[in-house]
Amino acid sequence: MSNFIPGLELSRLFFSEAVKPILDADFPGLRYSAALIHTGSEVLGFDNEMSADHGWGPRVDLFLDDSDHAALRASIDAALRRKLPYNFRGYPTSFTEPDPKDNGTQHLEARASGPVNHKVGVHTPRQFFLAYLAFDVERDIEPADWLTFPEQKLRTVTRGGVFHDGVRLEHLRARFGYYPRDVWLYLLAAGWARVGEEEHLMGRAGSVGDEIGSALIGARLVRDLMRLCFLMERTYAPYPKWFGTAFQQLSCAAELSPSLRAALRAETWTERERQLVTAYEHVARMHNALGLTDPLPEVARDFFGRPFRVIALHGFADALLAALTDAAVKLIAARQPIGSLEQFSDSTDLVSHAAWRPALRKLYE
Repeated sequence: MSNFIPGLELSRLFFSEAVKPILDADFPGLRYSAALIHTGSEVLGFDNEMSADHGWGPRVDLFLDDSDHAALRASIDAALRRKLPYNFRGYPTSFTEPDPKDNGTQHLEARASGPVNHKVGVHTPRQFFLAYLAFDVERDIEPADWLTFPEQKLRTVTRGGVFHDGVRLEHLRARFGYYPRDVWLYLLAAGWARVGEEEHLMGRAGSVGDEIGSALIGARLVRDLMRLCFLMERTYAPYPKWFGTAFQQLSCAAELSPSLRAALRAETWTERERQLVTAYEHVARMHNALGLTDPLPEVARDFFGRPFRVIALHGFADALLAALTDAAVKLIAARQPIGSLEQFSDSTDLVSHAAWRPALRKLYE
């Protein structure tokens, strides 16, 4: 559409110009919050015209306290169905029913009569976080929780917009602002451990003529280095579609991206290694700049006398683990540092569906 409005801004306008007047007229004095902190490219600020083909459009989530939700949810839904305009800023306000053959996807649907099939969700904060993160906000957040919250969901919760806040939604989402110090150190250690597990294998595969295998390992190392950079800059990483886009927003991206791109384009393992070594040494300097451990070597070395250049062998993971002070995190770290959910798995089903989290949590107990 030629007059495309980014979805987060569209949601803010939709709330203030269409939803709020109905709530003010029909439910005066109602205490609620209004936000967009759920899934969607627009919540992250990465949407464009193509995003409008599914799940995108004028939408907002309302949050009520428990008593108002029980008494008024149905009435609020009915009022919005009856009173919302059929179009807002050039976009339909109705959506199709969820498609069971396409993971419940909904599309914009033009209507000129009848009720508006809107996407204004009405929740309590507790309901929302139970459904989205499988976490009860009445509990303290423990290390095992942090390690099993999908990072991509933490990014949406903290990067989305809150347009009105009558039930302290900002206070709740601030609890998820970023990992506590020792959880962060553990994740950094796990990130370095991942690099150490494979950095020598890229050259070993290439040295026997397996350039495809070497390239696959090299690509994994690029991703692991990028994840380390997100951690070092204390920024949640999004899901794969926007991983590279979000990486370009990091302060390290301008200097680091050329070597990462060259490593991915390399046709030989020796050139791939040369580019990765440049990246390794840059990330090692980033580590030392954080001052979390005593300074460690920033120059790659041979892997136990073999002609493969590595960096993690200098002991970044061990140094970070040695800096832990939280007893619960130290207990988790006493085993192999598998890291967080998204460090040990890239399964979309495992990462995306909150129902897995109670079982995953047992890995850290």
